[in-house]
Amino acid sequence: MKKSITAPRLWLVIAKSYRVLSLVAERSIANTGLCLTDFAALEALLHKGPLTISEIQDKVRLASGSMTAAVDRLEKRGLVVRKSSPRDRRERVVELTAEGKRLATSCFERHAKDLEALMSALSDREKKQIYGSLKKLGLLAAEKLEKQQAKFKSSKERATK
Repeated sequence: MKKSITAPRLWLVIAKSYRVLSLVAERSIANTGLCLTDFAALEALLHKGPLTISEIQDKVRLASGSMTAAVDRLEKRGLVVRKSSPRDRRERVVELTAEGKRLATSCFERHAKDLEALMSALSDREKKQIYGSLKKLGLLAAEKLEKQQAKFKSSKERATK
């Protein structure tokens, strides 16, 4: 009879797995010849279309300065262009050039193949099971975190009155 898996042990396995999976994914991205930030920006533009720097930043969860520097590098290489926004003249929209689209497509396909090869260790049923379980766990954790932050904020406000 197998003994049950404790929550701390499960968390440790998830954390260790995430760490090594991240390293494999980052190496895959490095093999495309792009740094992680540039790859993330190109991938967001490839799949979401033209975006402002702050929209790209929200999608890839990077600091504003890092995102601006990435767009500057990509623009210098002729992979993106900045254009005026049709919604707001003060706003600039970043768009892939034809060369940028070709490179982003090629790099993303190579990266996706690397990840597919790694995940091939799992059956489709196992992938669906892990996906569902991790999504459920992540949503619960996000809800719990939100409640904790609201509680902390309210106790902090009471303390300042």
